[in-house]
Amino acid sequence: MNTRSLVLPELLPLLEEIPTVDLSPESLPAFRSGLEQTAGQSFLQAEDYPVTLERLNIPGTENAPPIRLLTVRPRKEATGPRPALLHLHGGGYFAGQPELTTTQLCQFAQELDCVVISPDYRLTPEHPFPAAIEDAYTTLCWITRNADTLGIDAGRIGLTGESAGGGLAAGLALLTRDREGPTLLFQNLVYPVLDDHTITGQPDASPVGGEFLWTRASNTFMWTALLNPVAPGSADVSPYAAPARATDLTDLPPVYLCVGALDLFLDEDLAYARRLIHQGISVELEIVPGACHIFDQTDTPVATRSIARRIDAMKRGFGL
Repeated sequence: MNTRSLVLPELLPLLEEIPTVDLSPESLPAFRSGLEQTAGQSFLQAEDYPVTLERLNIPGTENAPPIRLLTVRPRKEATGPRPALLHLHGGGYFAGQPELTTTQLCQFAQELDCVVISPDYRLTPEHPFPAAIEDAYTTLCWITRNADTLGIDAGRIGLTGESAGGGLAAGLALLTRDREGPTLLFQNLVYPVLDDHTITGQPDASPVGGEFLWTRASNTFMWTALLNPVAPGSADVSPYAAPARATDLTDLPPVYLCVGALDLFLDEDLAYARRLIHQGISVELEIVPGACHIFDQTDTPVATRSIARRIDAMKRGFGL
């Protein structure tokens, strides 16, 4: 279905700037290179914010390598331990880095007066599940162990992520609950990747989702690379890889979830939000009309409004 007429006019330049490509092993190198350039530009633009950026390495676990972190800290003097925001970047699990949305992370640190920590987790297809989520959990545990040195309050840690990073955040919330790990105050999920069944055929799938920027073909490549050697759609898929697989959603942190009405992930995000609500989890759901994937990565009024709502949700999550 041709959905261009449904896209908000202010987002049409995004479709011209980033042509839709069905990602594959052949197109992956160019995709990675493009995101690296975007990350570099975003990192340079961070000079406009009153924050301090730092890159550091923390030990991995067992056979895992060290993990590189990007930290963002307000320059103003702290009156006490700050809350911490663990951020997980997007990129389809096979591309991207913490610097991809540096300017947003700077905005979060400044407006929430928190320390933002974003790990450069291992990527597919070189490192399939569970590499990324184990890196995320290692980072979370490291934050709590080093809270005093970092100047943060270990009892006030929030979690956020976009796209694959949003799915990774949702999986991390489940994993942390089941391992009885550190306490998380909230999950702030932006068009999260949640369900591998997206590629095996969904009943009543939205006919207007997934034409632009993130297609079903790209989604199939992503899930196949992430779950290898397990087949997407099979009974062996872990809920920590595909959070929609989880049957027990109780005792999870409150959720803010944002997704565009034209995003491929709309259906799975709505289904997950409904199930969370039915199992007693507080959910704030934002559906953005006329918005496609990564709409918030634009300099547009709709992106500004959505990011403001996202920040407001995190402020309430931190009790600010």
